[in-house]
Amino acid sequence: MRVLSLSVSLFLLLALPARAELTLLNVSYDVSRELYKDINPAFAAEWQAKKGASITINQSHGGSSKQALSVAAGLEADVVTMNQSPDIDVLVERGALVAADWKRRFPHESAPYTTVSVFLVRKGNPKGIKDWADLARPGVSVIVPNPKTSGNGRYTYLAAWGQALRKHGNDAAEARKFVAALFRNVPVLDGGGRGATTTFTQRDIGDALVTFENEAALIADELGSDRFEVVYPALTIEAAAPVAVVDKVVDKRGTREAATAYLDFLFSPTGQRIIARHRFRPRYPAVQKQFAARFPAVATFTVENTLGGWAAVQKTHFADGGIYDQIVEHR
Repeated sequence: MRVLSLSVSLFLLLALPARAELTLLNVSYDVSRELYKDINPAFAAEWQAKKGASITINQSHGGSSKQALSVAAGLEADVVTMNQSPDIDVLVERGALVAADWKRRFPHESAPYTTVSVFLVRKGNPKGIKDWADLARPGVSVIVPNPKTSGNGRYTYLAAWGQALRKHGNDAAEARKFVAALFRNVPVLDGGGRGATTTFTQRDIGDALVTFENEAALIADELGSDRFEVVYPALTIEAAAPVAVVDKVVDKRGTREAATAYLDFLFSPTGQRIIARHRFRPRYPAVQKQFAARFPAVATFTVENTLGGWAAVQKTHFADGGIYDQIVEHR
């Protein structure tokens, strides 16, 4: 009988399905892919040490706004890590995928790092591009991603608009005139920041690429400082990169604890050091001090303190038929 009992127990044990490995999907924007390639194994090692269980984090990258719409359409992201808050707000508005109070779930309004918009020019800066005004000169070709699909492109547009407002005493007509002149110099609008990088670096189109600081540094490091150099304008925009748990997905998949821990990791000293090594500006003061040499001081403004906040910007500039559409239609 004992042999039979052991046999039955063994049979039942073998018949049980193997425990599936825990997985998360991080849907993110275009130029963060290298960052998360380092974040993910570091978090997985910490999770293994704390929980005694393995975890795999899968990545999806593309233009920030396009990625957000994919999640709204059914892509089952456990977390979203975007470069502008409207791309998380849309997930609140469309089906309540994300909780309305997502900004209060993590420190710094749920943004673990910031970056700034800078210019990448060809070695020697043959067109003498030093500030925003130079991008609007006749004969200068500028590469930026499409503001309709890319947060990177949207920040470029808003950086150009905001600095023009400051320069011309808050005169919106002058700002519009300047941004229109700049976009007349844009020969192609790629869907995301990485596509714009390819156009500039591999297709050799354009005299300047406007992109985030981390992307410009990555290009210079990987493709050689003998080919490109980074130019910091006198005034630029600060871009906070917000993150959120996709509540409906994690509750369906049973991954809330892991998804929350994953985003918490971004704010930890370990996560912040990885962020800083990838040339994103960290929030943690000790890490800021440790990596200060990587981040030149630059005057900045934000969407909130200069442009009236994201809701106003979305309605005025990027809604269908808004100022951006009008500018592009007539360029």
